[in-house]
Amino acid sequence: MSFLGRILEIDLSAGNWSYQPYPDDLLWKYLGGRGFNVQYLYNHMPADPDPLGPDNILIFSCGLLTGTAAPASARLHINARSPLTGMLGSSNIGGHFGATLRSCGIQALIIRGTSPEPVYLWLDGDKIDIRNARSIWGLDTWETDDYLKNKLGSAKLEIMTIGPAGETGTLFGCIMTDRDHAAGRTGMGTVMCSKNLKAIVVKAPKTKTLFRTGENGHEAIKRYIWQMKNSPHYKDIKTHGGAGYVQWADDLGILATRNFQENTFEAAGQIDGKNLVKNITRKHGCYRCPVQCKADLAFDEGRLKGKKAVRPEFEPMLSLGSRCGLTDLDTLVYLDNLCSRLGMDSISAGGVLAFAMDLFDRGILTEADTGGLDLSWGNGEAMEILIKQMADGEGLGGILAQGVRRAARIIGRGAENHAPHVKGLEIAGYHPDNIMGTALGYTVSNRGADFSDVYATLEYKWLPDEKIEEFGLPKTIDLNSIAGKAALVRQCMIVGMVMDCLGLCKVPSLCLICTYDLVAEAELASALTGQTVAVGDLFYAGERILNLERLVNRRFGSTPMDDRLPDMFFDKEYNAGKQPSKPQEWMEPMIQEFYAVMGWDQNGRPTEKKLAQLGLLPAQNRSDSAA
Repeated sequence: MSFLGRILEIDLSAGNWSYQPYPDDLLWKYLGGRGFNVQYLYNHMPADPDPLGPDNILIFSCGLLTGTAAPASARLHINARSPLTGMLGSSNIGGHFGATLRSCGIQALIIRGTSPEPVYLWLDGDKIDIRNARSIWGLDTWETDDYLKNKLGSAKLEIMTIGPAGETGTLFGCIMTDRDHAAGRTGMGTVMCSKNLKAIVVKAPKTKTLFRTGENGHEAIKRYIWQMKNSPHYKDIKTHGGAGYVQWADDLGILATRNFQENTFEAAGQIDGKNLVKNITRKHGCYRCPVQCKADLAFDEGRLKGKKAVRPEFEPMLSLGSRCGLTDLDTLVYLDNLCSRLGMDSISAGGVLAFAMDLFDRGILTEADTGGLDLSWGNGEAMEILIKQMADGEGLGGILAQGVRRAARIIGRGAENHAPHVKGLEIAGYHPDNIMGTALGYTVSNRGADFSDVYATLEYKWLPDEKIEEFGLPKTIDLNSIAGKAALVRQCMIVGMVMDCLGLCKVPSLCLICTYDLVAEAELASALTGQTVAVGDLFYAGERILNLERLVNRRFGSTPMDDRLPDMFFDKEYNAGKQPSKPQEWMEPMIQEFYAVMGWDQNGRPTEKKLAQLGLLPAQNRSDSAA
């Protein structure tokens, strides 16, 4: 199909590359982006590859609509086996890199092997170069971007790069493009580094690929933009970005504070991103997005005076702010920018810092363990030192750079009782005790405890009558009720999956428009591909890919115990001061109901009946399905 680009496969061990056509038969089964990646890894990845070895495959894929006239169609999806979790690594990034890659006629970029020396890739139309990167190895992500644009003579190049954190083995190394777009979660930057690949540089062709809209295409695009701009939250997100919702989370009682000891923060108003309006010098955003939620900042005093800075996103505000008891907003911005420059996931970084501070508060860690650092809650200077230690692989930071699961095992002394993660991935910023749909999403997400992988905004966005009509249960609107949450999370996961496969940003689609019915997305796909795309087709593809990810994780050793919140959340200390609860009182019933609505067995394994319904059984190894 001419609408699709080609697949570029590069073998860094051999130093060669080849193009392949995008298989037409995969289009409506897996769409693009995340869907293409997971089926490729399932069919081509060895059964048990070393996440940091040459057999791990790293894939960058444009969504089906990435780089087209569709609004907010900037997204690129990245997959490999995660060095942090051991499961399927998965991350998503915006900006302009994905659209530029697609304009070169490249739908997916597959990286195999390991280069014998540091290199970067140069992609200029059909010209592919693997170039020496020794001179830029060790530079931070901002320095690398500046150096390559200067060296290659154009500020318009699109560059993805890793930083020192990934180079020294931080297991949650991220990949950055520009200064404020991150593929943050599950350590994809560390995988990229293990291949000795410092950066990927793409030059847009002078004559870009055209994606013409079909009949009524312009109307579909206008309707999608109209829905975004008429959301009651459009103005706030356009003005403040996600950073402006800290106080909102606190008011809702879901703001993770001091390593989840509390669910509200006394200084939430101080660190809310609305306070940064006076510092904004330029607002910008991703390819063809009407929201433009990014912002450059300037400060008249403090650590950032006279320096370039960018506004953090919502999750870093929580992970580096309330999670660590940090009350100073300028320091929070500085630490977020430092994580980006060093190339580490700011959510995981904040998670391990809060974990260390919790251990210090309890006396499990002392200054003898910290090298003299005072890890009292909110100590921004100590947080900065530990972040730099993580990137250098030294001291206590070198231990924390392994993530909370491994760090807790290394530290011992009961540290595992205070390590918040699911499947080895540090938990995102909502406290699960007061928001049941998100709590369930944390447990069953294929990549670990992450909000964006499930994106269950409809549990607090839909009106009561909408939720009753959709799920048939009035209590679905109650954040503290477990009723109806399994069906809700199933729908959120499938819709989120489709968004990652189409290459559409979830902020405008699932936060602003928030319909979760895929009607507008099916109209866009029909208008831009020239094919008739039904809503049911998208849901069916999303469910297929979700199940296939489950099979990949089972192949990597996932067990039923991986779908669990840590025991700490069933203890009064991490239950916002309420009486201790038990998993069988609320979590286990939700998990079992979720398995049932997914068509899985009681251990969370897709049944042969479900796999057959999704057209997966003939192509998959029977050992991956339920017996």
